[in-house]
Amino acid sequence: MHQLYARPGHLTADQTRQALGISAGALRNLVLRKQLKRSGGSERYPEFAAADVAAIAAKRAARTAA
Repeated sequence: MHQLYARPGHLTADQTRQALGISAGALRNLVLRKQLKRSGGSERYPEFAAADVAAIAAKRAARTAA
């Protein structure tokens, strides 16, 4: 079963994928390339800082708008 809730200011992996509009594999690649850092949770159910996810989303939006 997937983790439903994250600590305040954090997003679960599923929430992060939805916010960025990417697949699970693409999320793993962001973590492996150190573009996104886990900020809690467990190895199986990581959490990511909402501010970090928002920064990546803004960067992607700026790149597609240009």
